[in-house]
Amino acid sequence: MKVPFNDLARSMPRDEVWSRVREVLEDGRYISGPEVAAFEREFARYCGAGHCVGVSSGTTALQAALLAFGVGPGDEVITVSATFMATTAAIVHVGAVPVFVDIDPRHRTMRVDAVEPAVTSRTRAIVAVDLYGHPSDIGPITEVARRHGLTVICDAAQAHGASYHGRRVGSLADATTFSFYPSKNLGAVGDAGAVTTDRADIADRIRELRDHGRRADRDDHVRVGYNWRLDAVQAAVLRVRLRHLDGCIRARREAAARYGRLLARSHLDLPTEATGVEHAYHLYVVSGADRTRMRAALGARGIATAVHYPTPVHLLPPMRPYAPADHSRRLAVTEALARECLSLPMFPGITAAEQAAVADAVHEAESSARRVHR
Repeated sequence: MKVPFNDLARSMPRDEVWSRVREVLEDGRYISGPEVAAFEREFARYCGAGHCVGVSSGTTALQAALLAFGVGPGDEVITVSATFMATTAAIVHVGAVPVFVDIDPRHRTMRVDAVEPAVTSRTRAIVAVDLYGHPSDIGPITEVARRHGLTVICDAAQAHGASYHGRRVGSLADATTFSFYPSKNLGAVGDAGAVTTDRADIADRIRELRDHGRRADRDDHVRVGYNWRLDAVQAAVLRVRLRHLDGCIRARREAAARYGRLLARSHLDLPTEATGVEHAYHLYVVSGADRTRMRAALGARGIATAVHYPTPVHLLPPMRPYAPADHSRRLAVTEALARECLSLPMFPGITAAEQAAVADAVHEAESSARRVHR
């Protein structure tokens, strides 16, 4: 049985989306406008945040949040290297210096006890990444930040719908950034992003930054801004899909639980949830196998896989200047994850039969490897 890595069409409520998009097209207001404002209100309410500002992508959301909090040239930002390049690129784009700390080996998010030792007199902010859909342990991270007067930003590009001790991601940090890239848990049909925050002043600054420094409903420009606006068609799609998000997260969590049962006798390290956390399972990432052999074996049976991410950010050529000199020791878990991680098919609508086919292929690959090594 062929199993796709993802199938965006299965969870797309086409009729609802077409209906909403037609209304926007007939309305004629395609950039910002009432559709964007409506989505911002609805997503803020969903997250439990005071404000939401829609922007053009998850990357610009991070840049806007950093700039709104005054992070700039010479400042240091503590973050992780186990992430997509955009997290660190946003830090570098505002002129700041990324300071990498390692991740927790079980949950693959920022290692809490590594944060405070990384703080210096130049540290301005912490950017925690909710990798694969598992929320960062934001409570103790925030405690460190408060002791040192730092801003906490969550990169929740993969964690829409996740929760931490009863609160949804999006309401936990000084600001939270989201990507609505089509493959995300809440996906548009193009690039889109947002920032949530409880601070009205930060939300206002981001609104100015996204629209050439212009204040809302006025033609005066109070700062040098950017063209980071969210368009109304993407907002229309997101409004429809937001109504289905909880159902999609339930489907992902059910699929993850099924994988847990099907792969229990394998030798893979399976994803786990921290106490009090609800993982959103944007990705189902395993480790502990010979990845090259496992991918080849699954591919031979028509099962698509992916790697998130094969090279830690600090070892990518543009980011090597920011790598710690002793990175193999200080970022050991990050580098091990990059060597071993393998993403299995995961999406709303994946069938029990498809997951069984994946599990069968994994078990067969492990059996073949054992025979080879006898």
